[in-house]
Amino acid sequence: MSLVQHISVINGVDCEPEPDLVDDCDFVPIRRQISYDVIQPPSEAIPVAELLPGTPAYKHSPAKRIAQVVITVIACWSASGIVFGFAALKPILIDQGVYHERCTPAEIDEGLELCAQQDLRLNLFFTIASITANVSALPVGTILDRCGSRIANAFPKYAGSIVALVTGAFDASAVVILFYRLIYDASGRSFTPDKFFLAYLIVPVCILIALVTIMPARDYVSTLQLVNKIEKAEDATRDVHDSDDEIESTAELNRVRKKRAELRKNKIRLIDGVLGDKDERQMRAEREEDRKQTSWVWGVMHGLPAHRQIATPWFIFITLMTVLQMIRMNYFIATIRSQYEYMLASVEKADEIGAFFDIALPLGGVVFTPAIGYLLDRLSVPTMLGLIVLCTTVIGVLNSIPAVWAGYMTVVLFVLLRPLYYSAMSYVVFHSCYIPRANFGSSDYTTKIFGFATFGRVYGAIICLSGIANFSQYGLDALTHHAFDGNPIPINAALAIGGFIVGTALVIFVFVSVRQMGDQGRVDEERERLLLEEDEEDESYR
Repeated sequence: MSLVQHISVINGVDCEPEPDLVDDCDFVPIRRQISYDVIQPPSEAIPVAELLPGTPAYKHSPAKRIAQVVITVIACWSASGIVFGFAALKPILIDQGVYHERCTPAEIDEGLELCAQQDLRLNLFFTIASITANVSALPVGTILDRCGSRIANAFPKYAGSIVALVTGAFDASAVVILFYRLIYDASGRSFTPDKFFLAYLIVPVCILIALVTIMPARDYVSTLQLVNKIEKAEDATRDVHDSDDEIESTAELNRVRKKRAELRKNKIRLIDGVLGDKDERQMRAEREEDRKQTSWVWGVMHGLPAHRQIATPWFIFITLMTVLQMIRMNYFIATIRSQYEYMLASVEKADEIGAFFDIALPLGGVVFTPAIGYLLDRLSVPTMLGLIVLCTTVIGVLNSIPAVWAGYMTVVLFVLLRPLYYSAMSYVVFHSCYIPRANFGSSDYTTKIFGFATFGRVYGAIICLSGIANFSQYGLDALTHHAFDGNPIPINAALAIGGFIVGTALVIFVFVSVRQMGDQGRVDEERERLLLEEDEEDESYR
């Protein structure tokens, strides 16, 4: 699954890096006498929160900003994830005889609707498409880190909701192919894929026109930048300029200063209109602080450069977990009908489960989005990871049971877990590299651990590597058709076991790391308390 749409940091500030993380020097007690300039800059400056230039939202009308958000959501819905509607497209390709020439004469004489080599080629078709989508996450993430987003801050008070709409649009984009399949059936199968995709070229043309006309050329300034602007605007001393000494008339001086005060207060009103008043800003800050405390791992690697972050166990474990889950999810999307056709020994029942999946896949991400935001805001990272490992294991078990009820349960849990998994992974990386899905930042694991400054590159690298690993899906298809005579259960069981082992290792690692951080925090607090007591004793002897 491509999570380019999930790579959308709103804004934030990473934890200040510890000195030893910046210059790799050993810890030196602060009371030790030193003979060098402690103010000199470190050898390698690491930006903690780089504020990119942008346009204040209040400089554009609400109508224009609403139009930009609507266009963004429609563009994501129509173009970002249609490749993952392959399960609905595959029956059309089979009906059109795509790769039918790969069938052997014996299979043709037998009257098989889908032969082994044809199935392998069609699945490879999807594998390459999904890999292309996922690999693009790395360059897109790099661009995001350097250039910022464009629309998330159009309405700063509702930035999380905008991210949720975009994310939901990505999840729902698979429904485009379902609509095409309905049109294909209604047209008596005359509206062939070549006609559909030729007509669909109007979508990128419309997106291009929107980009050069109504969409913003630069990002809207972040909440942090607006807060900085309002703090300056609230400073009444800015009404007094050095040039005032040149004004001889007291009346003229008062008029000029009054004009400056009016402009300053008007700017405050404009910023309050898009950012909220002081009480609203305080409430948002408190909610954000609560999320940081809830996560348990917020700021683990904030301040580290990206190349050092990807060499840590945090990155390695989450990448392995994502690789396994992405292979498993894409394998299921590509083979759901053939899997249940074998396990249920019924084409009709397999088609019914497949049709249910075609509808549930785009619907699940949209409907479950509010619940995902609720869970990410209230569960700690270790708890969320444990929940995900439990769900993936249950799905693996259900997907290996040859029963109709198990098939439907697998589909229901799959379409709910898929958006939850990717949102949670990005959310975690952010709080240890921060981002919501609903009113949360989106890529949860990534943002909590690795931070704002490197989120795009780190999360993009995870998705990119996972996408490349999806080439193994072709080998899994070959094993299913040749080594297991079409039986998908061994592959499903192996992926479930592998996911459980790696997921359990990740959860244990996070729990241990959290405990170690807690112990270190208590040691630091005790050291600070003792140092303060020593300072107080020194003062008492003077």
